[in-house]
Amino acid sequence: MTTMRVASYNLKDLTLDRHAAARVIRAIDPDVLCLQEVPRRLFGSWQVSSFAAECGLYWSGRHRGSGGTTILTSLRVDVRESRHHRLRVAALQRTRGYAVARVAPAGHEPLVVASVHLSLDAAERERHAGLILEGVSGGSPVLLAGDLNEGETGRAWQLFAAPLRLVSPTAPTYPAKAPRTLLDVVFASRDVTVLPHRAVPLDEADLVAASDHRPTWVDLELDPYPSQVPDPA
Repeated sequence: MTTMRVASYNLKDLTLDRHAAARVIRAIDPDVLCLQEVPRRLFGSWQVSSFAAECGLYWSGRHRGSGGTTILTSLRVDVRESRHHRLRVAALQRTRGYAVARVAPAGHEPLVVASVHLSLDAAERERHAGLILEGVSGGSPVLLAGDLNEGETGRAWQLFAAPLRLVSPTAPTYPAKAPRTLLDVVFASRDVTVLPHRAVPLDEADLVAASDHRPTWVDLELDPYPSQVPDPA
């Protein structure tokens, strides 16, 4: 058996203390990191690439059309595919999108991981949730992580919860200074084995300085590919 840690973090466009954010991420030590609100305009790619290096992680180098979402990975996993999708929004609204990667440790079946950041508008959140579910379906195990901008009574949350299940802690994640609301979550398909949550000691000052959200993470147990048994002669 192999364990893989997947984390999610809204970084507020790296407008706060990016070094504190990097320290938080290094302490969590994820194999896969789903990010929301990363820089995406002028010099955005350089900022994300530089931040990934500070975290000791690696980045595909592309997030055009992502709406500020992307995925970083460690060398402990192979990235089989990396893509970003734009979602249509109303005029003058913040651009939205989602990032998808097919990842796995060597010798294991790939897992589809999606990083999402839903709209502030409820109807748009629901519509985008349906499109995201269509985009990640296809038979492989799925993990969907990010900032939903709504709680469990929301229609987008309920759409995700129909084929998937909530697997991350239910402690509030927003605002970082005094969390009151659970916005940052991880959902997984029922064929994904999720281990009991393992807390990580994180510096409180760094959590408050890094972002207006707190990160969340889950540990997965992965089965290796079945051994190839040669046919009898």
